[in-house]
Amino acid sequence: MITIGIDPHKRSHTAAAFNDHAELRGQVRVSAATAVPTLRCWAARWPQRQWAVEGASGLGRLLAQQLVADGEQVVDVPAKLAARARFLATGNERKNDTVDAVSVADAAIRGRLRRVTAEGDAVVLRLLADRRDDLNQERTRTLNRLHALVGELVAGGAKWELSATAAAALLGRIRPPTPVARLRKRLARDLLADLRRLDRALADNAEQTAPRSRRAPRP
Repeated sequence: MITIGIDPHKRSHTAAAFNDHAELRGQVRVSAATAVPTLRCWAARWPQRQWAVEGASGLGRLLAQQLVADGEQVVDVPAKLAARARFLATGNERKNDTVDAVSVADAAIRGRLRRVTAEGDAVVLRLLADRRDDLNQERTRTLNRLHALVGELVAGGAKWELSATAAAALLGRIRPPTPVARLRKRLARDLLADLRRLDRALADNAEQTAPRSRRAPRP
């Protein structure tokens, strides 16, 4: 079995191949843009192989998932474990792409690491949940700015639980007497448009996260 350690970076990846006796069999640096086909062509001489990607749940996530999608065996080497292997091998923790790739492979040979699998429904739900949180935060900020502008246009301002419909009705009744007030109303309408967009995005997000049996059929 050949273990190929990969030190991933934004623009390039460095790979080092070792056999079970920790003997270096080859190394290469490839462009991140064409990494998978280039690496697979380079590694074709070793049919029995596994890939060890540093940070397969972080910086190396894309590369690891691409390799898995192509049917390759991939393990995740945590950055701390790779740093420890580098220190034991060199006596220091200074980063060097080739040394890092060697350390990643060494850590994979010596340790029992998590096998990387294709991302599935759990990742989809997490991404949708993160998106929902971002949308809610943006909606709160937008609503706060809208409240502040309305408070400068109408005595007493608006109720805290302000919907887009209520805000539109309120702005429709305002007749600003000065250029400054007219600008405030225009900015408030812009915020109202943002609020409606965010409400639609949140509704779409809720539909995507709902169980399939509860989703309303699309026309």
